[in-house]
Amino acid sequence: MIYHLFIEDFSGNPGPLADLIPGTNVFRYITFRTAWGLITALVVAYLVFPPFIRWMKAQKMSQIIRSDGPESHLLNKIGTPTMGGVCILFGVVTSAVLWARLDNPVTWMALVVMIGYGAIGFYDDWKKVMYKSADGLAGRWKLVLQTLIGGAAVGWAYGTGVITAELPFPFVRSGTLDFAALWDGAPPELGWIYVAFAVFVMVGASNAVNLTDGLDGLAIGPVMTCAATYGAIAYLAGNHRFADYLGIEFVSGVGELTVFSFAIVGAGLGFLWYNSYPAQVFMGDVGSLSLGGTLAIIAVLTKQEILLAIVGGIFVLEALSVIIQVVSFKTTGKRVFAMAPIHHHYEKKGWSEPKIIVRFWIISIILALVGLSTLKLR
Repeated sequence: MIYHLFIEDFSGNPGPLADLIPGTNVFRYITFRTAWGLITALVVAYLVFPPFIRWMKAQKMSQIIRSDGPESHLLNKIGTPTMGGVCILFGVVTSAVLWARLDNPVTWMALVVMIGYGAIGFYDDWKKVMYKSADGLAGRWKLVLQTLIGGAAVGWAYGTGVITAELPFPFVRSGTLDFAALWDGAPPELGWIYVAFAVFVMVGASNAVNLTDGLDGLAIGPVMTCAATYGAIAYLAGNHRFADYLGIEFVSGVGELTVFSFAIVGAGLGFLWYNSYPAQVFMGDVGSLSLGGTLAIIAVLTKQEILLAIVGGIFVLEALSVIIQVVSFKTTGKRVFAMAPIHHHYEKKGWSEPKIIVRFWIISIILALVGLSTLKLR
């Protein structure tokens, strides 16, 4: 919105405040708006959390702790307010509306996914706290709704030509899989197979972040790392010169997702102030589902979908630990891990909660650096 007030309105004319205040030309630059977008999201989240926490406590709307989880959680986490993701989303959306260009469709695609997935998580959390049960929205309905929203966003991006059906591979400069031309003479309609793949990435990432959200600050650390990494990638992919030099696909207008990505970092920092061990509030499904889905749509729009498996390796590890545990128990009757997801396994092994959290953060940072290095190692 600020860009349209001071630089260029929605009709392409100078903004209504363009000549009133000197020095406002800085609003033209993505880097400047990104910095202030981060600060805005941080301040907004930091300020709204205290009244939100007080209200949630007054309403006795606390996290429902599963009886089959680690014993320490039944002692230490009961009574902690949940649904803090509402404040995270409020910070990100406020910042994005203020600092991102609203005439750019990629901004709205990211907003649709964040708000849509957030609504799914909100309903799930609301059912849990209202009925005082760990059973919220049925899993199959979560998947259906996530698929529909993800399909709408990716279909919008592909159908309007914002993205192509090509899937690049890390470490390979010219290695891509073009879903629209799987073989000679293939009909272009096959490109919609890519849409199905991208939606799978979105649903998988959303639920993987949700599985990771089991300890104080555990999920938000890797989320911020991934968001910062993809913010940098969005800036590079949206600049024709940088994209050509690095051998990555140029996506017109995707640089605006730099503002959006670092708004997630800012709101995440504001949340972490209250979520660090011992947590005063949990993000709930409204936060984890929306943040995971948003990271995925950013990965899709920047055409670095597979790279998300590296940068978000912690989320992949958490999801795989659950899959391995379930498959092993159903086929052999034995458990591979003391408890899944894997962060609970280490709790059972005697690791303290802060130690698990910090070590997972360290791994997440290393994976982010590995992911960024692939842009040059091609």
